[in-house]
Amino acid sequence: MRIRYALTASAATAAAAALGLAAAVPAQAAEYSSALKIKGVQYDAPGRDSNKCSGGNTKNEYLTIKNYSKTATVNLKGYKVKDAAGNTFTFKNSHTLQPGDYASLRGGRGTDSDAKNVVYRQNCNFIWNNDKDTIYLYKPSGSRADVHAYTKKANDRDGNGYITYHG
Repeated sequence: MRIRYALTASAATAAAAALGLAAAVPAQAAEYSSALKIKGVQYDAPGRDSNKCSGGNTKNEYLTIKNYSKTATVNLKGYKVKDAAGNTFTFKNSHTLQPGDYASLRGGRGTDSDAKNVVYRQNCNFIWNNDKDTIYLYKPSGSRADVHAYTKKANDRDGNGYITYHG
């Protein structure tokens, strides 16, 4: 007769920590309990980078945030997007996402539109690095909703400057 011992997740974590076996988990490996997640990022705007407010291409650099809930409507007001260098954008206005809906947060200046699913940062500087960066999405409470690190070489196999995360 074989006796099997079950080790609960909390006991396994405690045992690993006690033995010093806890390893650093890559930022993108963690899953957070949030309906809103980063669907994808156009981190490298097509064409030659120009952050001029008139005629530049910062509006072509964008982050897509999607409501993955099947039932909950979520308001983006108070959510924050941040990069590894600490550049931060806070959604100051109401922008409601129905289940399955998305919004593109674009660089540059423009008029926000629920109908067109677009919010502008009202800043003509690029936020995402073209070689590597980390994208953080925070809930209004300050807790993390989602995070993804990328490198051009490892994550953008076709080299088009766009990376998809949660399908």
